[in-house]
Amino acid sequence: MTDKLLIIFVKKPALGKVKTRLAASIGEQRALEIYQQLLQHTHAISSPLAFDKVVYYTPEIQQDDLWSEGDFQKAQQSAGDLGERMQQAFQAGFATGYRHICIIGSDCYQLTTDILKEAFGQLKRQDVVVGPSEDGGYYLLGMNRLHEAVFKNKQWSTAAVLNDTLSDIQKEKLRYKLLPTLIDVDEADDLKTMLPLL
Repeated sequence: MTDKLLIIFVKKPALGKVKTRLAASIGEQRALEIYQQLLQHTHAISSPLAFDKVVYYTPEIQQDDLWSEGDFQKAQQSAGDLGERMQQAFQAGFATGYRHICIIGSDCYQLTTDILKEAFGQLKRQDVVVGPSEDGGYYLLGMNRLHEAVFKNKQWSTAAVLNDTLSDIQKEKLRYKLLPTLIDVDEADDLKTMLPLL
């Protein structure tokens, strides 16, 4: 066990259950294929990291899947909205003894191993690190201890999430660092980030 933990939130890759906004324009089958490619990318960039990694599934843990390859723990996301589920995952990590925890999803093809390393490196000097996404949300959140305010009173999956989160961080007088702004793949236009695969 290291003192660093990467939490990865994923959904079971099922037809009609993933990338629903994307599916509205390219169809459910193609959206599922895109999601599977994003999962493979997330696995590839996180695998080289030398610290602990846990994959949190919804709705249930999958066995003998992509995340069975390599050094990944598995857990199930709790009930509640996204904020409640992320808070529970951070709480579990800190309770286990980790000192630096970052969480990502599986929606960002622009995310790299180096950016993940940078996030954990910043936590040596900062209280919080945030990876902004162009749609007004974030692709990464990291902290050295639990700050519950960042998980509460948010309109998840809206353009207000990042600004509201930064407002909470500033109210708490926390030191924070912003990572490069990247694009989450949620709409058809976002597929431009994945052109080498398409």
